[in-house]
Amino acid sequence: MKKWKLLTVLMAMMLLVLAACGSKDEAKEEDKGTSTDKPAEEQNSDSSAYPLTIPGSTIEGKDGKTTFEDVTLDKMPEKVVVFDNGFLDTLDALGVKPTAVVQDSLPSYLSKFKDSTYVNAGTLFEPDYEKLSEINPDIIFISGRASAAYAELSKIAPTVYIGVDNKKFLESFEANTELAGKIFGKEKEAADAIAAYEAKVEEVKAKATASEEKALIVLGSEGALSAYGSGSRFGVIHDVFGVKAADEKIEASTHGANASFEYVRDTNPDILFVVDRDAVVNENGESGTKAAIENEIVSATNAVKNGKVFYLDPEIWYLSGGGLQSETQKIDDVLKAFN
Repeated sequence: MKKWKLLTVLMAMMLLVLAACGSKDEAKEEDKGTSTDKPAEEQNSDSSAYPLTIPGSTIEGKDGKTTFEDVTLDKMPEKVVVFDNGFLDTLDALGVKPTAVVQDSLPSYLSKFKDSTYVNAGTLFEPDYEKLSEINPDIIFISGRASAAYAELSKIAPTVYIGVDNKKFLESFEANTELAGKIFGKEKEAADAIAAYEAKVEEVKAKATASEEKALIVLGSEGALSAYGSGSRFGVIHDVFGVKAADEKIEASTHGANASFEYVRDTNPDILFVVDRDAVVNENGESGTKAAIENEIVSATNAVKNGKVFYLDPEIWYLSGGGLQSETQKIDDVLKAFN
């Protein structure tokens, strides 16, 4: 009898041990299912930047100061309107599709946005408010040319100013790219693109700073010339790429400083960069800029004598600066002067 009691006690103890082991195994399986020991990108895959507040800013324009208010987004925008070719360029490079764009002034490399898939938002200076109201966009991006329409556009949707600051070009260009990445969940793509851009900047800067050649930048329009220097819309050549200026006293202004052919001759640049505005604003592409530049007066410069006159792509330089693709192309254009 005692033996049976002892056997019963031993069996009960074994069952308790087995039950305990089973509970531990189940706990381990549950732990596997909820473990946070994952790669960083997997852990962050569900993280969100929202709600996201985009700080406002103030710019000085021809009509005085314009203040852009802070914009807070509760979720990622789906219906996007863009009034800036440069920012459209960046969104395109990051794989973000807009809903509406300005179709009448698109450079050829962004011509796909002329398709009826995209709504025509009007012009840079005259938005189609009625059509935009019908779209009911989640966000509108504008720059300098559309800044006068800010008050009306902001009544339709949150409106963000993304114009680049020519006096702080690199900083503002990269900030816009990072902003696009943050808004549309493309942070890694934006960071990779900036890194690639900076690598190319170092390439052109190394060649430009090693050279003793000095450059002058002019824009041709209807037979007249304007000169641009540091801090101007084309100042990236000097300020970021490190190309020495043939004239360091050119005042930075939106439309450049009036320049005569005699001024170009007397400045005597080693390199002459020319932006042909007529080639992109005239419907038939006719331009007298090249004929105006290549005259006896300008021919006296070192730039002409040494074959160092470079006509910069006006679609890139005049219509679409400030985008990932256009700014990379600008580096390639300037590199030609040092190869």
